[in-house]
Amino acid sequence: MGALAELPAPNFADSVQDLIERVDYRRADTPEEREEIYRLRYDAYRQEGAIEPNLSRSFSDRFDDLGNAYVFGVHFDGKLASSIRLNVSTSACPELPALGVFEDVLSPLIEAGKTVIDPTRFVVDPEIARALPKISYATVRIGWMACEFFEADWVLATVRVEHQAFYRRLFGHKPMCKARPYPTLKKPISLMGLEYPAAKERVHQRYPFFRSTYFERRMLFERFLRTPHILRPAMPANTS
Repeated sequence: MGALAELPAPNFADSVQDLIERVDYRRADTPEEREEIYRLRYDAYRQEGAIEPNLSRSFSDRFDDLGNAYVFGVHFDGKLASSIRLNVSTSACPELPALGVFEDVLSPLIEAGKTVIDPTRFVVDPEIARALPKISYATVRIGWMACEFFEADWVLATVRVEHQAFYRRLFGHKPMCKARPYPTLKKPISLMGLEYPAAKERVHQRYPFFRSTYFERRMLFERFLRTPHILRPAMPANTS
């Protein structure tokens, strides 16, 4: 018992990595998978008072169905624990959820041919959030992997002002303008941005759990793969 008591506690990065190795990332492509996520969104947003109630107890919008949209669920012990949606703006499909509200800020980037990733609808099951607070880091990791896969120039964070500190501390996002009213949400949303190529190595050195393998990224983001879109994250030591 004395020897066991002397074992060091895992540091923050190690504890997040341990959690990442226990979750499954699943891209939600079927109506059933999507509806489960829409119900989780509804419950999470209602708990925060961010949306009005509706009879369907489901929350989605047209950006879920765009050709550049990727909706993911993060599963822990077989249960949907969290979700995030990514829209990837390229010359072929430039539309983003943030564009309608922050067009004056984002249009110059898009018109310049920049690849911009807009992660939105980030929600966590309230019970799991209390039991596993680090599930947030495992979830936003999906957006970071997308930056590498799509060779992003910019990654956004459209968040309430009180959530800015999380993205500033973790990645280095900076506000791009003041908070503005946002459709379907009751509270103003701020726009933060980060130039991914400049931040990549700094973030990886500080938080190595954001590293990923080429195989992991392909399994999540290549739509034409015939294998099931379910992936247990690989160890980050074998990265590219």
